[in-house]
Amino acid sequence: MKPFRRRGDELVARLVDAEAGIVGLLLDQLEQLLAADPDDSGGDPVLERLLPPGNTTDPEIAADYRDLTEAGLRSGKADDLAMVRATLPPEGGEVRLDDDQARAWLRTTNDLRLALGTRLGVTAETEPPEIDGSGDGADEEDSQLAVYYWLTAVQGSLVDALAAGRAGRR
Repeated sequence: MKPFRRRGDELVARLVDAEAGIVGLLLDQLEQLLAADPDDSGGDPVLERLLPPGNTTDPEIAADYRDLTEAGLRSGKADDLAMVRATLPPEGGEVRLDDDQARAWLRTTNDLRLALGTRLGVTAETEPPEIDGSGDGADEEDSQLAVYYWLTAVQGSLVDALAAGRAGRR
């Protein structure tokens, strides 16, 4: 991946085809998770992370908060996801974003990282895997951790590019 950089009013990066494919697959999985019936997905730790309770000490307040906010949170996440999908080159290539699209990418990559990190049990002590690129020795969890850290780098380059735009307007 060529990291995001500001070019005028746009943020531009380049994804190779495999990276675009991974993002597309993760978007599909997140979309399915968000579209699931809330009554059927209770207790899913990923949904608990993406749609946290408003109160951790009082279950009644938490339930009321969820009733008031969950539909809006799901809808906002779905809108962001659709924007990312619309700006993702499916076969790889250049990604060109305005600031609003970049913020949707930030929120969505954050959701993807939260989902993946929750499934993998990532903590502050989790180390990035050592993958030699040969395809040998990398188990599924190491591959998923590598994707998690790659998403972290994508998100970091977006933050830096957005910050560069703000600094340039002062």
